[in-house]
Amino acid sequence: MKRYSVFALARNALRFGPGWPALWRSPDPKASYDAVIVGGGGHGLATACYLASEHGITNVAVLEKGWIGGGNTGRNTTIVRSNYLWDDAAALYEKSLQLFEGLSQALNFNVMFSQRGVFNLGHSVHEMRDIARRVNANRLNGIDGRLVGADELARLLPILNVSARGRYPVLGASFQPRGGVARHDAVAWGLARAADARGVDIIQNCEVTGIRRERGRVAGVETTRGYIRARKVGLVAAGHSSVLASMADVRLPIESHPLQALVSEPMKPVLDTVVMSNAVHAYISQSDKGELVVGAGIDSWNGYGQRGSFGTVEGALAAIVEMFPIFSRVRMLRHWAGIVDTTPDACPIIGETPVRGLFVNCGWGTGGFKATPGSGWVLAHTMATGEPHPLNAPFALNRFVTGRLVDEHGAAGVAH
Repeated sequence: MKRYSVFALARNALRFGPGWPALWRSPDPKASYDAVIVGGGGHGLATACYLASEHGITNVAVLEKGWIGGGNTGRNTTIVRSNYLWDDAAALYEKSLQLFEGLSQALNFNVMFSQRGVFNLGHSVHEMRDIARRVNANRLNGIDGRLVGADELARLLPILNVSARGRYPVLGASFQPRGGVARHDAVAWGLARAADARGVDIIQNCEVTGIRRERGRVAGVETTRGYIRARKVGLVAAGHSSVLASMADVRLPIESHPLQALVSEPMKPVLDTVVMSNAVHAYISQSDKGELVVGAGIDSWNGYGQRGSFGTVEGALAAIVEMFPIFSRVRMLRHWAGIVDTTPDACPIIGETPVRGLFVNCGWGTGGFKATPGSGWVLAHTMATGEPHPLNAPFALNRFVTGRLVDEHGAAGVAH
């Protein structure tokens, strides 16, 4: 029996056969749909999936200019948490975390969600006061979290340098036990398969080149595979959201920046949690394959590049080695950049635009992956009903006119 399993695995690995069916169809685009989602990343696929499963809208197309999971979804560092400061942001991220907790079961697809906990380090008295404030706010909102002192950190993370004489002295941290990591491409694949099973058309290699309007409302999209009519269009394209919105003469208050990340060679398990530091813009976890997954800050300039930036990477690694001397001789395997779109208040824009029937889900900055199922859930509600859900109502585009901002720079000051 064991020999048969090994040979079967080898045989199927060498060719695409009937034992390895495609996870989703590859249909040609139809002439029209009830709704079109532009962007085949996690957020776009989640929106389509929940339109079908929660609202019965199945005549939907997801348009992806490349391949599923080939954009920001496959370029992040997989961290999931909900310990944000302000009530509005915390409620939205907590909904997403709750969906993550049941996502593998809901999709019947293992997204490898590991609730290994997330530490946010404090390096100064001022930062520890801010961390304490955030923990208290989280607990008032029913979100798990607690303060951890330097002595307890030394016991929980013996490889962490908590010396007060270090360049980045560690005074303590916040800890969210329910936080953790998920497999980013598995999330995209699971959502794509579930959406396809409910009748959603997933169309890859289909770039949107224009947006048509008639009498003040959206009429459809021009693509490299022809014109597609749709009464409702959702723009869910992460760093390229402003480019797409401009096709409909909608100007979004966002900037796009490259965000740096890298992974090391694999090694034996040594880090069983997630450690983040806002002050030094560095964070680290260890994947199931043994790689150290390291994140840095964003590049200071605007751009759409997806290559590593040596200056930013060098600064992040210097901080990581300071905090974890044991990693000083580890070799890095590869590095890259994702594209993040940032808003003035470090919070997303989810809702309708001035063009009727045209919706956006963008501006997640450095924390988009953790919101994947939650953002899709609320945008699907908004597109289906024409009204925002209470969870995404505070994140409407017009808040930049009314002045009711949700300033999360403190809790979102570093990626994820």
